Amino acid sequence: MVERSDRAPLLDWEEVPPSGAAPAGPQDPGRPSPPGGPAPSPDGAPPAAQEALPPAMGPREEPEDRMVQWEEKDQIVSVFVVTFNTRSGNMLEWCLPKDMDLEGVEFKAIASGSHRVTTDFIYFRKGCYFGLACFANMAVESTAERGARMKSVGILSPSYTLLYRYMSFLEHQVRLQLQSPGHYSPLEAFYEDKRALLPSSGGDAVTALPASTWGAAINHSMHPEMKITHPAGCMSQFIRFFGEHIMVLWKLALLRRRILIFSPPPVGVVCYRVYCCCCLANISIPGVGVAVPEFRPFFYVNVADISALENELSYVACTTEKIFEEKKDLYDVYVDNQNVKTYRDGLKPLLRLSAADRDKYRKLTEQRQMLLYSQEENGDCAASEEDLFILFFLEQNNRIFQTLSEVAASPDPTVTQETVRAMGLDPHGDRLFLLHLLEIYGYDTLLVSEQLCCS
Repeated sequence: MVERSDRAPLLDWEEVPPSGAAPAGPQDPGRPSPPGGPAPSPDGAPPAAQEALPPAMGPREEPEDRMVQWEEKDQIVSVFVVTFNTRSGNMLEWCLPKDMDLEGVEFKAIASGSHRVTTDFIYFRKGCYFGLACFANMAVESTAERGARMKSVGILSPSYTLLYRYMSFLEHQVRLQLQSPGHYSPLEAFYEDKRALLPSSGGDAVTALPASTWGAAINHSMHPEMKITHPAGCMSQFIRFFGEHIMVLWKLALLRRRILIFSPPPVGVVCYRVYCCCCLANISIPGVGVAVPEFRPFFYVNVADISALENELSYVACTTEKIFEEKKDLYDVYVDNQNVKTYRDGLKPLLRLSAADRDKYRKLTEQRQMLLYSQEENGDCAASEEDLFILFFLEQNNRIFQTLSEVAASPDPTVTQETVRAMGLDPHGDRLFLLHLLEIYGYDTLLVSEQLCCS
C-alpha cells in the first residue's frame, strides 16, 4: 500500500480526524495527483474542478493547439460492496443502482490471492467504465467465516480521472462494512450526491459532459487524464524499480504493444505501474499517432477478461493470476517483477539495450540528481521529480516524430544515420525499433538508408 499522504482528502460524510491530526491528502504541491488537473490544495481541500490539459507544449505547438479545458463533473455510475463467501466465493453483496450490469465485478474488486494481504486497492475496467475498489481483510472469531472476513467497496465511472478523489472514502467504508456489515446509508448518500445522469434510452453513454468536450478531454495521443490517478512519487518509484530497462518499456509502449504485468498481491502499486507505462508513450505534437491503436490502460485483469483482451490491438494491464503467462496469444510482452520478456521472435531484439538507451538513461539520472541538488541547496520546489520524468519521455517522443515529419516533408525523404542520431537513437542498435516505428505510425513511405544495418 502507498502511504496515507497519497490519498485523496476526506469527504463530508467520512470520519473527521482527531484534533491536531494531519489531514489525509497529497503532500506534494507539484501535481502529485493523476493526469490532467491540479492537485488538491495543501490544506487537504479537494479542487473545485479539474482541467484536462496536455502534459506539455510540443515543438512548434501553438497555444490554440492545446486541449479544450473543461470542468470534470462527479460522474459515479455505480457504487457496490463485494464480499467473500466461504461457500460461494466472491459475491456482489449490494449495489446502486439495482439494475446496473455488474456481472464479474466481484472478481475485479477482490483480486485473486487477496486473502494473503490485509488491505489493497484496485483499479480496473468494466465494459466502458473504469472502477476503483478498496479491499480489506479482518480477522473474526467466526467458524462460518473461517476466521476471516473479506470485503471490497468500489465505484464505477466513465473516466478514471476522478477516482482518486474517493480513495479515503472507500477505505473508510470498507472498514465500516467489515465491522458493521449491512450499513449502507453512507454509500446511498454518496451515490445520490455523485451519480452521473445516464440517457433515458438505457445506453452506456454518459451525458454529464457534451460529447465534443468529452472527446477532447480523453485525447488518446496525450493521455492527460492519467495525471489524476497517480500518487506523489509513483513515476519515481517506477523508474527506480526498472532501472535502465525502463528504456525497453518505453520503446514497447511507443510501439503500442500489448503489455501484461504480473505481480502477486497487493495489486494497487502495480496498477500505478500500468499508468506509468502509458505515460512513457505521451506525444504532444498535433496529428501524430491519430491512426495508431490507442494505448489503453486496462489496469487489473483476471481470467474473466480473456475474451476482452483477445480483441485488443494495444493495451497495458496487470494481473495476479500466473495462468496468464501461458496465454501467449493475449500479450506481446510479459513483465514479471523486473523481468521483461517476449515470446515473439520479432520483438526479442528490442529487449536488448542499445548504446543510445544507456546514454538516455544516464542523462535522465543526471537530470534527476541536478533537480534533487537544486531542491536541497536552493529550496527550489517549482519542479517535481514526477514532472521531470514525464517531460523527459514526452520531449524524447516529440523529438523523434518532429524529426520524422521534417524528413517526410524534405525533397529527399531518406532516414540516414545522421537522422537517427538527431532523434536520439542508435543507428545500429535501434534499427529494428525504427523500422517498427515507421510502419506503425504511417511513415513507411520514408526510405531507410542502407547504411543502417544491424549490429
